[in-house]
Parts: sequence; structure tokens; C-alpha cells
Amino acid sequence: MCGLLLFAGTGRAFTPRPLAEIPVMTQGEPRPGLRVRQTEPDYAGTAVHHSLYLPPGFDTTRRHPLIVEFPGNYFPPGGNENSGDVNGASLGFAATLGKEFVWIVLPFVSKNGMRNEKTWWGDEEATARYAKSCVTRAMRLYNIDPKRVVLCGFSRGAIAVSYIGLRDDEIATLWSAFMTHDHFDGVREWKKTDWGSPLEKYRKEAACRLKRLKGRPVWAGQNGGTGDIELLVRTQGLGGAGRFQFETIPINEIVPEIPNPFVRHPHTDLWPLYPGPAADRLRAWLKDAARAGGPGCD
Repeated sequence: MCGLLLFAGTGRAFTPRPLAEIPVMTQGEPRPGLRVRQTEPDYAGTAVHHSLYLPPGFDTTRRHPLIVEFPGNYFPPGGNENSGDVNGASLGFAATLGKEFVWIVLPFVSKNGMRNEKTWWGDEEATARYAKSCVTRAMRLYNIDPKRVVLCGFSRGAIAVSYIGLRDDEIATLWSAFMTHDHFDGVREWKKTDWGSPLEKYRKEAACRLKRLKGRPVWAGQNGGTGDIELLVRTQGLGGAGRFQFETIPINEIVPEIPNPFVRHPHTDLWPLYPGPAADRLRAWLKDAARAGGPGCD
């Protein structure tokens, strides 16, 4: 059972320590092994910001892969990993264990352009523009291989992989592969929103976005099963849009004692920090996808 330990004399499993620790976001200049807070020049003087992590051994004389992440919504039961802001995002680091990949967590820009939005999209166009600016600048500054740029997200961020990351042809060309966990664009109706309801309209719009995958690799994980995601892909005629790998994530097997000092809620992006077949398959996919994905739309 994924290398679990037992409480002495009880026979009750508990969660071992994670394989790596999510780095705290700090101020200062980027250095290998650090995660730092940054702001794009157009937003100087505001609270809008992203985070940048350079892996140990980072060297600008050689090309590096990049994993870019959108954070989930503010969700208090989940603790800091569900803070709704860039500092709480963990999936990109957890999937790579902080090795080899440069890791960027992008913001959702608020409608007034002054802060990060912790729930849903804020200003969708401003969020997309920030992403384009930030990623293209990072690719130049940190010698990123354009054929190894993976876009990922958890929860709200998983929907944003398509909703923001494939919203137009320009932004869609930035990515070579896509990774989502817990939610997927177009699967369910988001009531009381003007973008995710009614369901039929939302699904048609999501299908249009997903067609911009243009055959690139997609890893889609879901706690409890990916049947609803697979149904969407099948019924919307998206089977040929991307090279899909679906993965059921058995959170209760990977992390059997929740809450614990490391994971506060089953709706979590921390699970790849724990040993097990699902994490192994994710890292194998990530290695292949980052190598074989290639540039985006032609």
C-alpha cells in the first residue's frame, strides 16, 4: 500500500513523510532551489504576482523543460494548498519533485488589475495576457526548450488548463503537453456562473477550446475515477484532439489518514509527493510528454 507505515500496536496505517517539501515562496532574486515571487513589468506597483522556481543544478548554458501551473480556487477545508493563490499551488512541483523542470505558477488577474483573484477567473483576458507575457519572458531568460513546456493545474487550475490555456490560438501555441487533476473543462455545470452554465452551451464552448490541442499529449487525473472526463471526450468528438492518458487517483490509498500534518483534505494536489504506482506513471508520462510533445498549433 504505497509504502505506508503503521501506528505501533494498532495496525492502523498512517501517511509517511512526503518525498519532497514544497518550497516556500520568498522575495529576492531567482536562484537554483528557490521559489521566488515575481511580477510582470506591466503590473509593477500592483499586488499581481506569479512564482518562479529554478531547480537545483539550473544552468542557463543548457536548455531546461518548463512546467507552468494555474492554482485552484480558495477552498478553506484544504488548508494552504487550497489558498486560491500562487503560494498554495503544488502540483507542478509535486509531479517533478522539484527536479529538472523550471516551475512557474501563474495568477488569475482580478477585474481591477490590482491583485490576484482567489476564486474563478477575475479578468479572463488580462489573465491570458499575463500568462503569455510571463511564459514567453521566462522562456527567453531561462533558456527554456520550447518543445518541453507543460501546462498543468489542479481544481480551478485544471479547468483553466483549457479555459485559459486554450482560449485562443496564440496562447495555445505556448504548450507542448497538458496535465490536469480533479476537474476538467466542460465536464460539469458550474451554476451561478456566466461561463459554466447552462451545461450544453458550456460543453460546446469547451469542445471548441479542446480542439486546439492539435494532437498534443494530455494527462487527466481524477480522485475517484475519470469516467466523466472520458465521456466528455467521447461524446464531444474529441478522441482525436489530443493524446489522452486518463488516471484514476486513489487518494484514500495513497494518503489513508486525512487530515494529517501534510494533507488537510482529499481534494489535494499534494498526492504525487507520496510513493505509489499513480505517481510513478505520472512522472513517466511527464518525461515522455515533455520530450515528445513539440510546439503547439500549426
